[in-house]
Amino acid sequence: MAKRAFISFDYENDARQKDLLVGQSKNPDSPFEIHDWSLKAPSYDWKARARRQIMASGLVIVLCGRNMRTATGVAVELKIAQEEGIPYFLLAAYRSGSTRPTTAMLGDKLYEWTWPNLKALVGGAR
Repeated sequence: MAKRAFISFDYENDARQKDLLVGQSKNPDSPFEIHDWSLKAPSYDWKARARRQIMASGLVIVLCGRNMRTATGVAVELKIAQEEGIPYFLLAAYRSGSTRPTTAMLGDKLYEWTWPNLKALVGGAR
């Protein structure tokens, strides 16, 4: 059975990369499924909604773009995953220039985005 994954990404800068990741989740041999819970517009309760969605997922994929220092929403979502004990990993959205969110732990590795690597990471190889 495929794991339900929550994708944390910089909506302003990396929406196209998120779409590519969603596309990969639809491959017949994909070990994960994604429910697109992206918040298109800010709301007063977005943090509570994000917490519920993260907790309903078995995994958080943090799609790391080039502007993670300013991606405050990603930082909050990663912190929620850490607080709730939800497994996560950092996935480089680009071959070069991807950076880590401000709330990433020192030991959190930024993994290269390849299909074999992604399947292994979802399977727990991290």
